Amino acid sequence: MKIDQIHVYSVPLPVAGGAYRTSSTTVEAPDSTLVEVVTDDGRSGWGETCPLGPVYQPHHALGARAALAELAPGLLGLELASPRAVARRLDELLAGHGYAKAALDTAVLDLLGQRLGVPISTLLGGALVDRVPGYHAIPVASPEQSVDEARAAVERGYPRVQLKVGGRDLARDVETVHRVGEAIGHRARLVVDPNRGMTVAHAVQFDRLCADVPFVLEQPCNTVDEMGQLRGRLQHPVSLDENTEDVDTVLRAICAGTADAFAFKVTRLGGPTKAALARDLCALRSLPHTVDDAWGGDVIAATCLHLAATVDPRLLEGVWIAEDHIAGGAGHYDPDHPVTATDGHVGVPQGPGLGVRPRRELLPAPVAIHQ
Repeated sequence: MKIDQIHVYSVPLPVAGGAYRTSSTTVEAPDSTLVEVVTDDGRSGWGETCPLGPVYQPHHALGARAALAELAPGLLGLELASPRAVARRLDELLAGHGYAKAALDTAVLDLLGQRLGVPISTLLGGALVDRVPGYHAIPVASPEQSVDEARAAVERGYPRVQLKVGGRDLARDVETVHRVGEAIGHRARLVVDPNRGMTVAHAVQFDRLCADVPFVLEQPCNTVDEMGQLRGRLQHPVSLDENTEDVDTVLRAICAGTADAFAFKVTRLGGPTKAALARDLCALRSLPHTVDDAWGGDVIAATCLHLAATVDPRLLEGVWIAEDHIAGGAGHYDPDHPVTATDGHVGVPQGPGLGVRPRRELLPAPVAIHQ
């Protein structure tokens, strides 16, 4: 089974309600890149990468497609026998750009799973569950809007609620956290996420002003060094998110005790093959973590679910899928097998490979064909 063609698609995923706001950016229709790897025996494997705009992390849609154009010629004709061998080949062809390589890594796993008749969770170590807890993310909004959305999420069965803060007056954030904390009580775990929007001083002040509200504080500051300065100064546990740009950073953060938990993005770590290494490092130290991504439709959602199913349930903090925030079901590329949350949990797609087969007639024409 050799790579014969690589098709690249650009798919806009409009935000339900018009805009999704964090401390650093507001997006209205993230541009998702779908990758179809076609083999000489007629199979198609799919991958996806969808940055949340160009400033959430050092990823952007046009960068992904430029990187794919650089990688594709060196992959044509490649024998697909080992995902690790393909990952090594990707690194030989291009330094960095893990978020673009992630889509190809996923497509290769999808193809191998189809050929072997197993889900990609089997290729990643084996599933422990067939259903994983989800969590609901609340964008930066007024205290009243945040409370209403948090209550609705808990009523829908979500065991975890992530509240976005930052990019505005600190007092407004403090008020929002107190009101949301009071509204959900102990019915769900609360995570407060400034998305790198605070200085060290502001993070310490914020932590003290919210001392009576139980939550995990996710990535309040911009750099690993700043995050390290918070160690021992906060009452709340700290989770590392945007700084986990590769597995080496995860290893160094674990060794330094920088974080109590992690929020992993599969594409940021370079794809499921490399993200599985981060999973195993956390298992060695009993560190909880999420398995999700910045944005995207059912292909990246299925990828995250397969990897999450291999995580020790005691350590899995949940999986976020963008479905709730995408207008009109635009991310359901395979309407017969949509990835969706029920009672706050998400079933792992069944069938060989990803368990999701995008229908070409629902997609725009490819923006690039490499053959």
